[in-house]
Amino acid sequence: MGELRRLRSLLPPELQSWVTVEPATDVAPPMITCEELGRDQVEIQIDLTKWEQLAIDQRNLLFWHEVARVQSDTIPRDGWEMAALAIGLGGAVGELWVQDGLLLLLALGLCGVSGWRLYKRNNGQRTLQEAIAADEKAISIATRFGYTLPNAYKSLGSALKTLIEQTPKKKQRDRFIRRLEALKKSANRAKQQVQGSREPRPTY
Repeated sequence: MGELRRLRSLLPPELQSWVTVEPATDVAPPMITCEELGRDQVEIQIDLTKWEQLAIDQRNLLFWHEVARVQSDTIPRDGWEMAALAIGLGGAVGELWVQDGLLLLLALGLCGVSGWRLYKRNNGQRTLQEAIAADEKAISIATRFGYTLPNAYKSLGSALKTLIEQTPKKKQRDRFIRRLEALKKSANRAKQQVQGSREPRPTY
């Protein structure tokens, strides 16, 4: 539990009252993930067996990636869409039987809204872009906690490389690869900006 206490100390002050860090309890859980428990409570769940195989700096940046997701409000909600879709489909079938046009339209509307929400949640490109944005924000959080910019990029990059090596599923591995490619581009941009700011200005 010492690691969980350490991670809680890495939460930005503005999150400490409503974000908790707990060990994962699911069967074969992801190494780290977030779950919204209520309107004002989020839990970051850690598979400590996998987690402790990583170096401290790698853990920190992966943890701040999840913190960034919380800050950006990109954590999946509690899954009401599937229930709404089932209710809508059941209602549509029932209204076809009794031939009530208005209720049929309402049931189909519920199906449409919940189906669209499910599509947005499971849109691979959207999810990837949110993950890349969270990586960028994790770098920023790391600098708040005393990391230099090069060390923050290096730590997150090495963590992603480790995840790529350890992930057997091609779809998940490809996602980590694309995050790593985006991170390298971001690091190069940051390096160029630093070098540009250090160039001496011409004197006239």
